Amino acid sequence: MKAKGERGEETGPRAESVTEFTRRVKRVLEAGVGPAWVRGEVSNVRAQGSGHVYFSLKDAGAQVSAVLFRADALRQTVKLRDGLQVIASGDVSVYEARGQYQLVVRVVVDDGVGRLQREFEAMKARLAAEGLFGAERKRPIPTMPRTVGFITSPTGAAVQDFIRILLRRNWRGRVVVLPARVQGEGAAAEMVAMLRAAEELKIFDLLVIGRGGGSLEDLWAFNEEALVRAVVACPLPIISAVGHEIDFTLCDFAADRRAETPSAAAELITSHFVESLERLRSVETALTGLAGAGLERAGADLAHARSRLRLLTPAAQIERGYLRVDDFSNRLAAAWRHAVQARHHQVGEVRARLAQRSPQTRIETASHALLSLWKRLQAASPASVLNRGFVMLRDEAGQPIVRRAQVRSGQRLAVEFGDGATTVRAE
Repeated sequence: MKAKGERGEETGPRAESVTEFTRRVKRVLEAGVGPAWVRGEVSNVRAQGSGHVYFSLKDAGAQVSAVLFRADALRQTVKLRDGLQVIASGDVSVYEARGQYQLVVRVVVDDGVGRLQREFEAMKARLAAEGLFGAERKRPIPTMPRTVGFITSPTGAAVQDFIRILLRRNWRGRVVVLPARVQGEGAAAEMVAMLRAAEELKIFDLLVIGRGGGSLEDLWAFNEEALVRAVVACPLPIISAVGHEIDFTLCDFAADRRAETPSAAAELITSHFVESLERLRSVETALTGLAGAGLERAGADLAHARSRLRLLTPAAQIERGYLRVDDFSNRLAAAWRHAVQARHHQVGEVRARLAQRSPQTRIETASHALLSLWKRLQAASPASVLNRGFVMLRDEAGQPIVRRAQVRSGQRLAVEFGDGATTVRAE
């Protein structure tokens, strides 16, 4: 397409915007290709919260992005998963925002187990039958390796996570990254070369081979037979740290130990070091406490020795003499005061006894006794009784009458009161 200027001359082809070009490509593809049935292996399945399902269809030579929108996904009877071999029917479309073509799938039919998965299972069974995965041939992992070689991509996140864990746990060893591709054609050969180089260097106590997670095809290099046999043949102990926890590769079975992730491998390598460090810290704390207690005891012994040394000096002996003289003086004064007080007490007792035995005291005591007897006699006399309201009856002979039976009718009786007497007749 050519544009014309103001005078009508042609000025060259008109430039399209990216959006215009992409839309033109979309129209051409959608009109030219039309609906299609595609056979391939499912990988990178991602189910979104919207209900749409994104995945890839691939074979040994190519790969195409695919999407199953929510309404179509709800109608399917096949549950998509990585490694599943399917036949998908759909239309070609272009996602304009990325300029990427994709297959909009309408129908999915199960086409059996994926080729890669079949190859994996077949190779696993064959190598296991040879005894390559047997527990009896696995070497023990050193508890305190000083030099560790990590065969991985130097630019991947796995090596960063691995080193970060080692630094966080204060590991004191050395890590050497042996660079190799971990995905794609030729990756297995590079890792085999690094295994041989590590063996020739003779500086490593332990090797780690691994990468981060991915789909089955992303991890396929770790399933290649050449690499698996090289791992088995390597004389150095090897930890396989490939993929996430749910991912297994043949290297995992061939290695002496499997770690779920590179970070888990770093934790495994440093576990005994961390435990030893904790024990050392405990011992350090205990030794510090013992040393402190020993210093305190030594200080106390030194202070005691100094005190005894001060006591043995002539000046200290003179001071103790002064103290003894002062003590004897105080004790003598106290004894003198006690003796004087005892004599005073004895004199007081003698005076008291003399006062008790003097005639005046005896006369006063006898007078008090006579007075008490006189008072008792007065209280018991008939006059005292009559003064208290009582009367005394006497017969004609003047004898006291103390019983009613002594009284006869018509008898004259003498009645004595406190203030006088009178005569009465008994009725």
